[in-house]
Amino acid sequence: MATKKQHMNVVFVGHVDHGKSTSVGRILFDTGNIPEQEMKKIQEEAKKLGKETFGLAFVMDRMKEERERGLTIDVAHKKFETAKYYFTIIDAPGHRDFVKNMITGTSQADAAVLVVAAKDGIQPQTKEHAWLTKTLGVNQLIIEVNKMDEVKYDEKRFEEVKKEVGELLKPIGVKVEDVTFIPTAAFATAENMTKKAGENMAWYKGPSLIEALDALKPPEKLTDKPLRVPIQDAYTITGVGTVPVGRVETGVLKPGMKVVFEPSASAGEVKSVEMHHEQLEKAEPGDNVGFNVRGIAKNDVKRGDVCGSADSPPTVVEEFTAQIVVLQHPTAVTVGYTPVFHCHTTQVACTFTELVKKINPASGEVIAENPDMLKTGDAAIVKLKPTRPLVIEKASEFPPLGRFAIRDMGATVGAGIVTDVVPKKK
Repeated sequence: MATKKQHMNVVFVGHVDHGKSTSVGRILFDTGNIPEQEMKKIQEEAKKLGKETFGLAFVMDRMKEERERGLTIDVAHKKFETAKYYFTIIDAPGHRDFVKNMITGTSQADAAVLVVAAKDGIQPQTKEHAWLTKTLGVNQLIIEVNKMDEVKYDEKRFEEVKKEVGELLKPIGVKVEDVTFIPTAAFATAENMTKKAGENMAWYKGPSLIEALDALKPPEKLTDKPLRVPIQDAYTITGVGTVPVGRVETGVLKPGMKVVFEPSASAGEVKSVEMHHEQLEKAEPGDNVGFNVRGIAKNDVKRGDVCGSADSPPTVVEEFTAQIVVLQHPTAVTVGYTPVFHCHTTQVACTFTELVKKINPASGEVIAENPDMLKTGDAAIVKLKPTRPLVIEKASEFPPLGRFAIRDMGATVGAGIVTDVVPKKK
């Protein structure tokens, strides 16, 4: 058997209509991961709906509603291989109503491709997605400046967009020199996607998108930590039983293990583990898996639960302390404010019980102790109390379970990381 390639999760983010789904469709088609027949069928369907240019995007937008509205709503997963890695692509929605799904997708990613249309440049979602990607702990970023055909493959426009995006990334702590910028025409000519640019962009000497993906650094595997698998869903399969599905964030999941699910407080034994319909002897961080658990019924486990080993169960918190950044708030954040926190696969409203101190986000120095309120742009240490049981961990111990985004009234209010937790008494 060939050696197993290292697994990476890459998320495609960016403003609605900038070509994320089309870019993903193009990569999958060009790497031979969509059979010609299936592609033909998809294109015919697109034609019927009068959306021929959406053909490639339809590969990812499987839900009927998405096809009719031409939008990506849920997070889709597809796989493809390069010379070096085995990738799962997460195509995250760009439309602002669907940011919560985008957060779920991004919190599972090892790297992100931020798609920016050359003609439009930075749009509101471009900014929001860049912030969230960084706050949710995705430290490897590729910028795809797409739809270069719409600006006649103009190098000057590419440089302008590059500069604009660079200005956007600096304040959030992204080193622009570490970011690869790639001009592409995903739909029109497929240039710089899986093949180098032709004469249209002979001025560009950098890597194609697929080469840039291969140049990414593999994620550090947190296999030495206790097991944590945030659950995305649980299925009941006739003759098999209950199969929770999620991504292993830390530790190792193996058949025969005794596991617990919190905050549902159910427990069982792992019978088998599989990924993309193949049985695994063990699943490691980064693997999106389904696992059959003996001893649990369909309603014992749900999205938002976290699976851990019975001897080191996930932490259900009474309250927690976090460092947050207020990205945008129409008035101000004060004690008593209760927005929804999106952490791993769960969404729980949490109340601000104390504004401990306002800090300088770059240096961490204290600007004010116990401020009365926090406004857009402020960074602070705060105390929070969930309104219902929540599993959340210290970011220093379990990074993927210690990051969150704060949403209210259809917008992302802020984002942050957990610095301390007070476990709920059993």
